[in-house]
Amino acid sequence: MADEAVAEHPAEPAAPKAKDARSPEAPRGGARGDDNAKDAPDAPGSSDASDAADAEAAEREKERERAADRFKDRTRDPLAEEQGEEEPTDAAAATRARRSGQKLLASGRDLIGFDRSDVGRLHIGDINIGLDARRSGLSMRDGPVPEEELLRIRRTHIEPEGYVRLRRALEARRLLVLGGAPGTGRASTALALLEEVTRGGEGGQNSERVRRADPEEGVRGLATQVMEREGGHPRGTGYLLEPALDRPGTLPPDGMDLDQLASALAQQGSYAVVIVSVGSAANPLLAGRYGAICPPAPTRELVAVRLRQRLEEEHGDPVRVGGGDGDGGSARYGDGGEGSGLGGHTDRDRDADRDRDRHSDRGRDGGRDRDESRTWDGGLGGDRTRDSGLGGHTDRDLDADRGRHGDRREGRTRDTARDTDRDSAGSLSRLLERAAELREDPEVTEAVGLDDLRPAEAELFASLLAGHLLGSVSREELLSGCRGLAAVQAYEWFAGVDRALAAPPPGDGRAPVRSGTAALFHPVAFRIALAVLGGASHSAVSAAAHLLTWELSVQSDPDSTPARPLFCDDPESDLALSRARPDNGPVDVAGAEVTGRLIFYRGTALPAAVLAELWDRHFPVRAPVVRWLRLLADDPRPQVSMRAAVAAGELSVRDFEHGYAELVRPLADAPTPRRRVFAATALDQAAGHASHRRAVRKVVEDWSRHGTPALRWTAAMALGYGRSADSMDDTLDALARIGVRDDGEQLAVASLNLVRLLTLPECATVLRRLADWTGHHGEEYQDLALVSIVRLALTDVDEVLDDEPGTPLGDRGDWPLLLALAATRPELTGKLADLFWTALNTARSRDVAFDALETLLRSASRKDGSEWTREGLAALLPALTAEEHDRRRLDWLLRRMMRDQDRPLTEERARALWRLAVPARQRRSEEEESHG
Repeated sequence: MADEAVAEHPAEPAAPKAKDARSPEAPRGGARGDDNAKDAPDAPGSSDASDAADAEAAEREKERERAADRFKDRTRDPLAEEQGEEEPTDAAAATRARRSGQKLLASGRDLIGFDRSDVGRLHIGDINIGLDARRSGLSMRDGPVPEEELLRIRRTHIEPEGYVRLRRALEARRLLVLGGAPGTGRASTALALLEEVTRGGEGGQNSERVRRADPEEGVRGLATQVMEREGGHPRGTGYLLEPALDRPGTLPPDGMDLDQLASALAQQGSYAVVIVSVGSAANPLLAGRYGAICPPAPTRELVAVRLRQRLEEEHGDPVRVGGGDGDGGSARYGDGGEGSGLGGHTDRDRDADRDRDRHSDRGRDGGRDRDESRTWDGGLGGDRTRDSGLGGHTDRDLDADRGRHGDRREGRTRDTARDTDRDSAGSLSRLLERAAELREDPEVTEAVGLDDLRPAEAELFASLLAGHLLGSVSREELLSGCRGLAAVQAYEWFAGVDRALAAPPPGDGRAPVRSGTAALFHPVAFRIALAVLGGASHSAVSAAAHLLTWELSVQSDPDSTPARPLFCDDPESDLALSRARPDNGPVDVAGAEVTGRLIFYRGTALPAAVLAELWDRHFPVRAPVVRWLRLLADDPRPQVSMRAAVAAGELSVRDFEHGYAELVRPLADAPTPRRRVFAATALDQAAGHASHRRAVRKVVEDWSRHGTPALRWTAAMALGYGRSADSMDDTLDALARIGVRDDGEQLAVASLNLVRLLTLPECATVLRRLADWTGHHGEEYQDLALVSIVRLALTDVDEVLDDEPGTPLGDRGDWPLLLALAATRPELTGKLADLFWTALNTARSRDVAFDALETLLRSASRKDGSEWTREGLAALLPALTAEEHDRRRLDWLLRRMMRDQDRPLTEERARALWRLAVPARQRRSEEEESHG
């Protein structure tokens, strides 16, 4: 009998009402004793025997209370660290942060399919394109810009918004300081401006009318050069200068330096454009009278024009007509119906002199085209005199009718040429249509992984598309090349950042200046922080970037304390230099969501590309980054620590030996739960890759069997994700092994992760094993099952669920998981009810289970009266109160809730809950019996 089983078990004494109690060994559905039955009285005897019986009963009662207290202690939050058990933990925020980090570092984007042995040049199929030209700041040298390059700029440059305003400012002041992020087309725009303003001026006939200035000389050196006309530079010359402002100890020019240069340029009738990178060093320049921001060239127009040019290179130019631009590509296409942006005509206020210049150029180019066309047509056909002369010298006995048919043959030849042109034009048109479809191909878009393309990237992308359409580039090569775009950007961001620090001392014997290391490393630190914490608040990313800047500076110069600028942050510059974008979104603060300013990369491929570049090509930087990640592991904000854990897992995939030794293993054995959760999350992220799953599973199995208590705790957290064992049964075996060992020392964390497994598709297997453990002969297995059942009722869905909203469970994020499963998985309702009934009817778990049931009942509706978990209760309560004894107990609980002085339950809500639990037919039957 049930009460006999309870009495025989020393750890589970009989309750005051023995027949009300059910032990885990007693299956549900057996005979239930009368609720009013009493324990049999003691047999008559001596008073000593009576006293001994009373003492034994009192001891049993104390043991029962101790067992209940131990059980309650095991239901505590294992993530609460050394704080009190009532201290709230933001498990939901941690789950959301992990999910967000995984979306930005998704499996499949981590191992970029791009051969980066020589990323300076990209060779795919028949395409061989240099990409290092974008790093022009240190490679620029003093010298003239070839006329061919100026001609190409004039014909192919796509003007950004505001181009006319930039040109007018340059014409008015002779000097323009043009700011922008490297690679956005600022140098091309500067050359286009200089080419235009010097074309019709005093230097218009000079073959060296545009020159690049030496960045080492700076603004002062250029002013001296212009005033003294060194090198015999004629009047009206245009100068392009990119000063090296990113070197430690280098001071930007001040307003007086710029005024001096502008005056010298005005005296010589010359112009100059100084291009600088946005940032704290250049901001004073851009805020002055000569400063202007250079908008990036539009991505779609860049790709469209470059793609058309590539295709026309293979097909000639069948759509070009007399009077068209000699380029045959960008400018001519811009005049068509596709939109003026494709040809570079972006400003509506283009003035008359620019129109005259452009039309004049078109007329000259068009005239050459017409002359060439006439020569070509004559050669094909039809020059009668030349043809007859050649024919006469070759065959003297031509028959007489050849002359009569000459005109007809000439006509047919010209018709054939026109037909060929029409066929070629049609072929090009079809290729352009296919190109437009290919650009929007989801697989291609995902492979590119960039929200907008910079000029060199657009050139490469167009070449890849054209090569694929023309058959020289396979589909695999196309996707591989597209993935390489983000890898090249990451390479350029980190290549030679600290080259200036390793430079030899100046010739005068002074030691090199190293006080600017913080300013030097901050941009790269911000990019790393954004790759790790993308999607977090801007303030969190910025703070993490400053922390990493310190680590990098100390690593670079351990003998010096790096200066830490306090008022030099420029959020807009950080966004521009890192291809980032801000957005408003929810931020978790103390268990509540508030709207904050979030920050992301402008492209899904950049986070993984940055981490891959950092870890694979720059080994010395690993040490400060590892120290930084350990600091992030201690951050109390889940948006920081969990995102960092996901990134640590991705880095470990790239070098598992190093990641395990430096990050995972030390943190897995740490004394604080927060660090152990970090290690478990990193392990699970690595297990998401088939290449590393076997290694991760071996590590977790060893820890679960032979590890220290801290390692077993970490293994339990890793198992809760469901990917660290070969099967669900293996996962459950490992969790049971951890939970029952050492008198249930790790039972709390084991039960938590059993509940996490119930959100997976194999939750039926978990419920079956829990039912088996309730009938186990070992008390520790019973406790593991009972604690898991109670925790299931007390855990909200969004604390353990990885799915996004939009799934049945995801849409019920604030529901108790027990009710959410009952509402969404009706086939599991019977098993869930049986397990919870067992917890309600077991003496040591009864009190905690009743408190959990009260919490479930109060969740039926919200404070404003709106419906909440009513659907789940309607599914669970009838199965939980199938017998009269259970219904009487529910009635007692509802009445107790109505008498609660702090939160009294209204009679209306109590009756509504009773109706959910007891169907109408059953209520009528019981009423008839009571009145009969």
